[in-house]
Amino acid sequence: MSEILLTRPHRMSLKKARTAAQKVADQLADEYDVQSHWDGDTLRFARSGVDGSLHITAHEFRLQVKLGFLLAAFRPAIQARIEQSLDRFVV
Repeated sequence: MSEILLTRPHRMSLKKARTAAQKVADQLADEYDVQSHWDGDTLRFARSGVDGSLHITAHEFRLQVKLGFLLAAFRPAIQARIEQSLDRFVV
């Protein structure tokens, strides 16, 4: 199992941070067929071979993604795409 851990600071209200997180999730859902749902201030997402969460605090986003064996080989590309999405929507 391979893991991706990322944090991004932000200066948004929690409401705006949640909107930004949803935009990231929507984009990744389109690209990777990931299903997501909110659990408080944590966006949980999953699909076959992927399990993760994006937690929002008052000052940062904390992302954790676990990749199954088959997707672990694509970790660098997946991580780069996630970072692009975070950088685009999290300002």
